[in-house]
Amino acid sequence: MPNPLTDIRSTLLSLLKAHKTASIATLAEAVGISYEAVRSQIVQLKKEGWVAQHLDRTSPGASGRPTSLYRLTQAGENRFPKHYDTLVVHLIDAVASRLGPEDARNVLAEVAETRIRHWEPLLRGKTLDQRLALLTSIYGEDDPYMSIETSGDEVRLVERNCPYLNVALQRPMLCSVTVSILTRLLGVQVVREKRFQTGDGCCTFRILKDQPSTLAGFELEA
Repeated sequence: MPNPLTDIRSTLLSLLKAHKTASIATLAEAVGISYEAVRSQIVQLKKEGWVAQHLDRTSPGASGRPTSLYRLTQAGENRFPKHYDTLVVHLIDAVASRLGPEDARNVLAEVAETRIRHWEPLLRGKTLDQRLALLTSIYGEDDPYMSIETSGDEVRLVERNCPYLNVALQRPMLCSVTVSILTRLLGVQVVREKRFQTGDGCCTFRILKDQPSTLAGFELEA
């Protein structure tokens, strides 16, 4: 059964998306419910970071005080459909078409180098296990979907949420970026054993702790 509160919240966000800014009175009239009902939902959406409030001093209310207007925050904007994935796929294809496969590879290599330059100072002086633990946040701070699994002497980094999945499913060469980054930063061989592209529901990277890596650049997966 649909949750009426969820429906109201979605409607309020859609109205703010369509009208850019609106007062509670305007929203209440548009939705057809009471001012207080809308106000309570807007207060909650504000607490959760979806909407922001600002004062309109050019159109004071009946009391003469500035009118409170509400708008979507960046987080609120991100709730609406975006097509970044399609754009990235087109960009990868355009580079490969205009400049050739080697330059497309060079672009991915530079992406890897940028991430490596970010991570190297954070990992400097750390043991392999410490570096591996830190790299569970390679896609985002405190990433709950990346974990370390150990079985005897075997160690695997398991990725359950690929932030680039829609692009990676169409252009698997993008995944070589992650493998190269992990190999370079850990200093040992890294092999991807499971992958989203083959229906495994995750990507699993086996860390070969006893096999030092000499990789100094970017390498496409076989």
